[in-house]
Amino acid sequence: MAKSIQSVRGFGDILPEQTPVWQFVEARLRATLDGYGYEEIRLPLLEKTELFSRSIGEVTDIVEKEMYTFEDRNGDSLTLRPEGTAGCVRAGIQHGLLHNRQPRLWYAGSMFRHERPQKGRYRQFNQIGVEVFGLPGPDIDAEVILLAARMLRSVGLTDIRLELNTLGTAAARAAYKDALVAYLRGHEDRLDDDSRRRLETNPLRILDTKDAGTRAVLENAPALSDWIDADSREHFHALCAMLDTAGIAYTVNPQLVRGLDYYGRTVFEWVTDRLGAQGTVCAGGRYDGLVEQIGGRSTPAIGFALGIERLVALIEDGGLAPSPRGPDVYLVAAGDAARRQGLVIAEELRDALPGLRLVTHCGSGGFKSQFKRADRLGARFALVLGEEELAAGQVSLKELQSAGEQETLPRAELVAALRERLPKESEGHE
Repeated sequence: MAKSIQSVRGFGDILPEQTPVWQFVEARLRATLDGYGYEEIRLPLLEKTELFSRSIGEVTDIVEKEMYTFEDRNGDSLTLRPEGTAGCVRAGIQHGLLHNRQPRLWYAGSMFRHERPQKGRYRQFNQIGVEVFGLPGPDIDAEVILLAARMLRSVGLTDIRLELNTLGTAAARAAYKDALVAYLRGHEDRLDDDSRRRLETNPLRILDTKDAGTRAVLENAPALSDWIDADSREHFHALCAMLDTAGIAYTVNPQLVRGLDYYGRTVFEWVTDRLGAQGTVCAGGRYDGLVEQIGGRSTPAIGFALGIERLVALIEDGGLAPSPRGPDVYLVAAGDAARRQGLVIAEELRDALPGLRLVTHCGSGGFKSQFKRADRLGARFALVLGEEELAAGQVSLKELQSAGEQETLPRAELVAALRERLPKESEGHE
């Protein structure tokens, strides 16, 4: 026997017993986004590699080490998307969505990064992202943070804290980088290997290091807040005032810098201590220069992304996952004629009761084995169709999760009987 093929490391299956919590999360998040008037955009998995090297930054970890990049048969360099913002900006420019408009968009789907897999971090992972264009003020910063807060609450998560910072303008960051590098050069022997490498490429990323020795060096480093320009400082103070008024608790974290080059001014993260090192559940910020950098007109923009795997892990760990829903009805049929007619009855019921979850028994097995199957699936009712019922134009209905009697009904009364007994959500009225 040939050796079975396993999934690629970091690319996991989501099994049927796991999908109900995913569906719950996705439905709640989509409903919240709809309530804010955000519109869905669906983006391709593959983009030209240049899109990410120009937007994310040539010297970021993502572009240097983590992207899945290859040449196609035409010799074009293509990349599986490692994040969604760049593709959304590209689509906005390409299709004229940003010209004299202020679109509020969202997207969902898989992203790909060649990282070391661990809890909360996979090589294929799923995000819901939000991007807003054309609005420069702190009010839209406040709205997207409020939106993220409501999305988290919608799935039952209330113990996640918000951290904020401002990165100022590109000119302010450039001046700060020079001061930071000059300071760290004097302590280079105390920096960890990653930080020494980033000193040459992306020194701001050193600020969010987890290495204890490097963090000790940073305690006396120049503070980014001392280099923030007046306009960015005013923007940030206005944002904080709006969040205070809205009752959103937050912590200003001066070492929050985010890992992508395109961010400027407002940056934020929703974080938790319940996922170990992978504690960021939602992250985003302003990227006012990115549209122009990719080839469009200068356009202010802000966005964020929520990691679905991390939300699911928090919901499951907290006992908040919804109970799996079994079938409403399992159709038990004996005999070839009953099975043929059972398929017809099943279709009639699905037509009449939208949202009904009905499973018909297929394959061999007598009444006893079919009832066992219905019990294993957690069905609420068994719909029984045998030769006697078929000849009399009747069906039998038995409640399986209680000691109720089996009731025989005329076939014409079955829809009304089920509608009376089933909860409203089974009829599409959620």
